[in-house]
Amino acid sequence: MNFFKEIFARIWATWALLLFVATMLIAYIFYIPCHFLKEPQKANWHRYVSRVWMFIYLSLIGCPLTVKGKQYFDELPNCIIVSNHNSLMDVPVTTPFMPRANKTIAKKSFAVIPVFGWIYSFGSVLVDRNDDKSRRKSFEDMKRVLSIGLDMVIYPEGTRNRTEHPLKSFYDGAFRLAVDTQKPIIPTLVFNTKKVLPVHKTFYMLPHKLEMHFLPPIASINISAKDLKEKVFRIMWDYYEANY
Repeated sequence: MNFFKEIFARIWATWALLLFVATMLIAYIFYIPCHFLKEPQKANWHRYVSRVWMFIYLSLIGCPLTVKGKQYFDELPNCIIVSNHNSLMDVPVTTPFMPRANKTIAKKSFAVIPVFGWIYSFGSVLVDRNDDKSRRKSFEDMKRVLSIGLDMVIYPEGTRNRTEHPLKSFYDGAFRLAVDTQKPIIPTLVFNTKKVLPVHKTFYMLPHKLEMHFLPPIASINISAKDLKEKVFRIMWDYYEANY
């Protein structure tokens, strides 16, 4: 049975890859205005096109997405959204399906990929994590994103969680940003992406229903970045264990 599952997963990965490239080339036509628009109009248009593209793509690869907790954004000022990170599938799930226009922190190395890199750059604050100057610049860029009224999406684990635990330890950046800007944090959990694209397997994909849950906002006023990080980590860990 495992043998047939492995064969199917490779065939499905091939289908998903071909479909991604084909739909991306079509979607890029609609991203062209991003070359000319200024923020925040660029982010709004990018999110709209990405949502349509990813809705079609996720449906065609058998990975429909359910989003819960969108009501927490009602009447909430722009904020910092922190999400767990289990798989490469997290990226097409998070940014496009946020309730509001946003930017995400993203690896600078991906921006050099033709076509995809342009699309990726339009919706991201790029950072080279191995370069101190780049990290400092990205922090200031994220402050500018928040200052123009956009939400900022951050994966505080930094890289994909390769452990068997609900989360791996958080970096400080998202929480320093929240304290510095006094913006609330929305903890977010993405479920089942590791079943679709397991981090320990190569060229392997399975169809599966996906979910993204937004949790109640957490204020960043009168709290240290360290305490805020620990508070958010515990809330997300407990919610993951209770709902996965």
